[in-house]
Amino acid sequence: MNAAKLESIIGYRFRNIDLLERALTHRSWTHENRRSESDNESLEFLGDSVLGLAIAEHLFTEFPDAAEGELTQMKHRLVSMPTLASIASSIGLGDFIGLGRGEEASGGREKPAILADALEAVIGAVFIDGGYIEARSFIVRLFRPELKRIAPDRVADHKSRLQELLDRK
Repeated sequence: MNAAKLESIIGYRFRNIDLLERALTHRSWTHENRRSESDNESLEFLGDSVLGLAIAEHLFTEFPDAAEGELTQMKHRLVSMPTLASIASSIGLGDFIGLGRGEEASGGREKPAILADALEAVIGAVFIDGGYIEARSFIVRLFRPELKRIAPDRVADHKSRLQELLDRK
């Protein structure tokens, strides 16, 4: 893995590069190589929570008059697997993930779930390495294109829109 290249792409320089390496180690790699090193699953768990908090904080600040339901819908869309996978793909994160031979052969570098999980793990690693403020800045920077497209009136799903229309009538 070329850590310096990835750091340049994501705009964050790790103090502890081992965290980045762990964030990009899929369980298939550790299993096939019979290594005792940790995979990225616990960092993914942490990153998911940090991501949710940072996005919720950003939306709360950006849309102070939005209803709770609107904020929830916006957050749900932003932290969804398709959005995470799209962002991970846009920065080429798949090229840096350590995969086992089987996962590699089955196209693991392009699988949305693997990409989304790896991005969450990187977020967790940034949080451990630099704290919440650094992680929040990192998230807002990575999610900027998505954050520009989101607005309370654009997030309701069709079922919610129908329900709102029926409620008004």
